[in-house]
Amino acid sequence: MTSTITIRPIAPGDAAALAGAIRDTLAEFGAAKPGTAYYDAATDHLPTLFQSTPRSAYFVAEADGEVLGGGGIFPTENLPTDTVELVKLYLRPAARGRGVGKALIDHCLQAARANGYARVYLETTDELTQAIPLYERLGFTYLTAPLGDSGHFGCQIWMIRAV
Repeated sequence: MTSTITIRPIAPGDAAALAGAIRDTLAEFGAAKPGTAYYDAATDHLPTLFQSTPRSAYFVAEADGEVLGGGGIFPTENLPTDTVELVKLYLRPAARGRGVGKALIDHCLQAARANGYARVYLETTDELTQAIPLYERLGFTYLTAPLGDSGHFGCQIWMIRAV
């Protein structure tokens, strides 16, 4: 694929394409397991969830009208008030290795700042081997335990960084 990838805010018609990108990516990396976004009911309703939740944001990567993935920030229950979670950041293969993950995270960090957050927290799994080095390069550091109540008990890596 050589077309230009753009990043835009989530739209009502994005639900099915994003749910497919998330579940396909988790299956591809062997991480389609309970306690992950694969089984999270919210995965099927991302536009509604993000458009109805204050201080949240979700961005979609697309090329030629095709949704290639996305990522967002969400005020997960029981996080410290100055902290937001980086959530549902998944990319189809055509978008990987092109700086799209970094661009999505940059959009999320800007949205976190604009919404008054001081820190961004994330949860991931060992299987998502391409994402972890990116998080490290972007300044996320490891925590020894989860924060908040995401419900994603299948994640065993927790990271945080200042915005």
